[in-house]
Amino acid sequence: MFPSTTFIDSSDTISVISSVRLCCKPRPFCRYADLHLLTSTVSQWISWFLSSKGNEYFCEVEEDYILDRFNLTGLNTEVANYSQALDLITDNLDDEIHDELRGTLDVQARLLYGLIHARWIVTARGLAKMLEKYKKVDFGRCPRVLCQSQPLLPVGLTDVAYEKSVKLYCGRCEDIYSPKSSRHGSIDGAYFGTSFPHLLFMCYPALIPTKSGPIDSTAFRGGAPESTESSGNGGRRQRRGGREDGGTGETVGSEVTSTAAVALKAERYRPRIFGFQVNEIAKLQRWQEAVRDRQISRLEEWEENNE
Repeated sequence: MFPSTTFIDSSDTISVISSVRLCCKPRPFCRYADLHLLTSTVSQWISWFLSSKGNEYFCEVEEDYILDRFNLTGLNTEVANYSQALDLITDNLDDEIHDELRGTLDVQARLLYGLIHARWIVTARGLAKMLEKYKKVDFGRCPRVLCQSQPLLPVGLTDVAYEKSVKLYCGRCEDIYSPKSSRHGSIDGAYFGTSFPHLLFMCYPALIPTKSGPIDSTAFRGGAPESTESSGNGGRRQRRGGREDGGTGETVGSEVTSTAAVALKAERYRPRIFGFQVNEIAKLQRWQEAVRDRQISRLEEWEENNE
């Protein structure tokens, strides 16, 4: 008896060999492939972008959000070479095209990712990721002494790219500040949008800071803030001394302007969510502005009587 023998048709052999060759085909070279942050679910370009210096304010946008074209509606009109930039972000760009448009596509990919990032951080999952960065004090602390090192949140002054750089919002004094680092100061504010910090506090009301007293350092993992009691008292003494020494005028260069005129020129940040003012803050600001207007009227009357 001869052992049973299985005969393979030559066409089957060719198809098997072709399949093996396709599976074993080396992956095209990618200049981000040597990053240690890569995982099977994170884009190589996104990992490289987030690990670059100056991009610490950004969080990772999940790839399934980027691949859902509904989430990117309208961005094709704001980004040149939109399709190639999207392919670069998702690691689907052909190497030959990348060589031809390398510099341009890098710029457009950053713009596209930033605009997607602004949409992502106002979703439930995006807010949760930014909340973690807020708790780690990744965005810094408020420079105002009486805020006692309250952690900050990034905010844009406009939702249109290439108009205003990113600012940092303090939920305690409800004012905005420029980042200390020039790298962070050059980030476009449209990459965070005008609504993010106010929507975060609306979704997590327990995080709304109090207007007085020390901050709850247990809620943050960025280390304990520096003591500001002595500097705060010094600041109050300095302001009190300034009121005692000076009059009601203020010197700008060689020109003396009235206090009322300076007060009228003062600008104020107005928190908004999708263009609408936050209700409670809007009511408070209307009351504060009414008080300010009455004070300005009294100053103008006093200046007229003492001329």
